Amino acid sequence: MYPKLLNIGFGNTVVADRVIAIVTPDSAPMKRLREEAKEAGRLIDTTHGRKTRAIIITDSNHVILSAIQAETIAQRLSLNQGLKGRGGK
Repeated sequence: MYPKLLNIGFGNTVVADRVIAIVTPDSAPMKRLREEAKEAGRLIDTTHGRKTRAIIITDSNHVILSAIQAETIAQRLSLNQGLKGRGGK
């Protein structure tokens, strides 16, 4: 069985089951989280130089930056999770 992949923009994907949270990057705690992940070597930037519109946190404690809106990624994730209950197709 193959893992469900979640498109996070520009041809980048993450394993949907590994996503813990999808948050907006505007608050001070999220900016701190981003800096701490960068210092620890856990930051993955998939924005291709564009503005960060979503931060994805995984169960491995990696922090992924995306240029796609958090709401859009969340909708894609919920669609992905919904497919799981209907045979995965």
